[in-house]
Amino acid sequence: MQDKVEVTKGDITRMKVDAIVNAANSSLMGGGGVDGAIHRAGGPAILEECKKIVARQGGCKTGEAVITTAGNLPAKFVIHTVGPVWNGGNRNERILLANAYRNSLQLAVDNNCKTVAFPAISTGVYGFPKAAAATIAVQAVNEFLANERAIDKVIFVCFDEENFRLIQSEVQKISS
Repeated sequence: MQDKVEVTKGDITRMKVDAIVNAANSSLMGGGGVDGAIHRAGGPAILEECKKIVARQGGCKTGEAVITTAGNLPAKFVIHTVGPVWNGGNRNERILLANAYRNSLQLAVDNNCKTVAFPAISTGVYGFPKAAAATIAVQAVNEFLANERAIDKVIFVCFDEENFRLIQSEVQKISS
């Protein structure tokens, strides 16, 4: 996994990858945090495709993922996934978070994406404990990459120092 996973601190909207993953809400209409930043930087083309998805399937359920153009972003696609809101850990939040990562990666493979950038899904306003989220994210990505050779690189792009340290620590544990 060591050669296929990278952790960086920065702005996910500037990543030159095949697919940027958006920590979206189920309405797909943009919001705050990563979601708002991606919609602002990507421009109206992303929202227009999201509206079509909403009309077709009613949005995106927690743990699932959909794909759109990346608009003005340097990526080819945006994969929108909905992470769980933390409610104490007794409502399948861990499983739903792992599914968000797995389903995003599968959608990347299905669309011939070789490089994928992830934010720290659900760790902002959704309140998922950052340490637990880091463990789940890295384990889900590691398990997916162990069985799927089509992805060349997964980059965890952390906006804050705490997520950066936690995810980096988890990647080092698995790589050693």
